[in-house]
Amino acid sequence: MKNGRLVAATSILASSALLLGACSSSSKAQPKKTTTTMKAVTCPLTGLPAPMGKVPQRPAVSAKIDNYSAARPQSGLDAANIIFEEPVEGGITRFNAFFQCQDAPKVGPIRSARQIDIGINSMFNNAGLAHIGGIQPVLQNITNSGIPNLDLGNYGNSFIRDNSRYAPYNAYTSTDQLYALVPNQHTPPSPVFTYSTATPSGTAVTSFNANFSFEANVTWNWDSGSGTWLRFYNGNQPDMILGGGQNNAVNVIVQTIHTTLGPWVENSGGGLEVQAQLSNTSGPVKIFRNGIEIDGTWSRGNANTPTVFKDAKGKVIDMAPGRTWVELFPDTSVLTVTAAPVTTTTAKKK
Repeated sequence: MKNGRLVAATSILASSALLLGACSSSSKAQPKKTTTTMKAVTCPLTGLPAPMGKVPQRPAVSAKIDNYSAARPQSGLDAANIIFEEPVEGGITRFNAFFQCQDAPKVGPIRSARQIDIGINSMFNNAGLAHIGGIQPVLQNITNSGIPNLDLGNYGNSFIRDNSRYAPYNAYTSTDQLYALVPNQHTPPSPVFTYSTATPSGTAVTSFNANFSFEANVTWNWDSGSGTWLRFYNGNQPDMILGGGQNNAVNVIVQTIHTTLGPWVENSGGGLEVQAQLSNTSGPVKIFRNGIEIDGTWSRGNANTPTVFKDAKGKVIDMAPGRTWVELFPDTSVLTVTAAPVTTTTAKKK
């Protein structure tokens, strides 16, 4: 009996040892879990996630879009990544709209180029400039600059005339037609801004008015619901896009520039070309994002480098991911900012 009990006990201990060994072996065989964070692929000119997770393998192209009152509402601005508003002769403004990550089936009305466009396009890896004509000195300077001169007047299939509008406000193109003019270019542009979703410190504002002139008296109102600045003319007239929707931007940069007139006559009325130096110089800037105004300075080295925006402490100002609208604002014009109401909390007396 003793031998039988000893054998049984030995068998139980052996089985337990095998079971513990198996558990220990199984535990050691388990690989350590690792967490891999995939960095989102973002569009270089907006900081937003790229469509289908891939940045289109193509450069930026820009279109010169009219902004005279007879040209409104325009088409295609809602698909632009970055829009520059520039002063031209006669107190009017025009847009230089850059496309890269999104497409637009109709862009326009397309108008002529200006000297200031060279200073803008050169910071986007010499993005092609789509326009229709221009005065000879400007056209020659575009060619000399190395910027692809996409003069649609030289390419009959690159634009259409909209019969519902009258000339010269009836010429339209599309991003497909523009990219067909640069079929051998496949390199996306480098970012010209840095981006951050963090809310910056600054002054809370509800609106600001950039009064270029009687023809372009622009007001931007903060819309907290959409997280964008909505664009208006003359205080309360919404700036609409053809087919519906209001022009808006996540960031609005009011870049104050020094402008001069001449030496060339730009139109039949004797209006002189508006000139502005955009490189190898600096000036004041106000950047509006997240309902906040950030004051600082802008500076730019040579023509092939982007403009740098810094706050009062010398730190680079990040943009919020999304569309950016740059107001190239003459130093002779007036900018008015409306601060948000100050809210105070008063403790109740017991």
